[in-house]
Amino acid sequence: MARLTAGELKVMRLLWQYGELKPAKLQELYPEPIKNPALRSYLTILVDKGHVVRRKVGKAFLYRAKTPPQRAFSTMLGEIVNTFCAGSVENLVMALVQKEKLSKEDLLQLKQLADDSAAAVVPSSESSPTKKRTREKRHDSRP
Repeated sequence: MARLTAGELKVMRLLWQYGELKPAKLQELYPEPIKNPALRSYLTILVDKGHVVRRKVGKAFLYRAKTPPQRAFSTMLGEIVNTFCAGSVENLVMALVQKEKLSKEDLLQLKQLADDSAAAVVPSSESSPTKKRTREKRHDSRP
C-alpha cells in the first residue's frame, strides 16, 4: 500500500467517515481551509495510488475510499515499527509504555494481554537460538 501524506490522510478520514462525496462537499468538510486545486490534487494522487475510487454521475465525480482504515493503520504502523523501532513491535510497545502515563488498570490490561499472548506461543519456538539472539538484539535497539 502506498504511503499517505498528512493531507491525503485528512481526505481519507472524511471519506471513511462520510462515505462517497463530491469534491465540493469534501472541501466544505476539510478540517482547515483548502483551495479547490489542492484538494483535487490530493484526490488525483489518492486515485493514482489506489486508495480512492471515483465514479461519474452526470457532470460530477463522486469519490469514495477503497482502502479500509484498518489496512491504512496497519501499513502506517508497520512503517513506524520499521523506521523507529528497528523492526521490533516489542520496541514500539515498550517505548509507548515508557512514554505514556498509563493508569494501573491500563497496565493490568496490558499484562493480561501479554500473559494471554504468551500462553498462545508454541514453546519450541522459544528454544531456537536464532530467535533468542534476535530477541536479545531487539532489546538493545529500543528507541
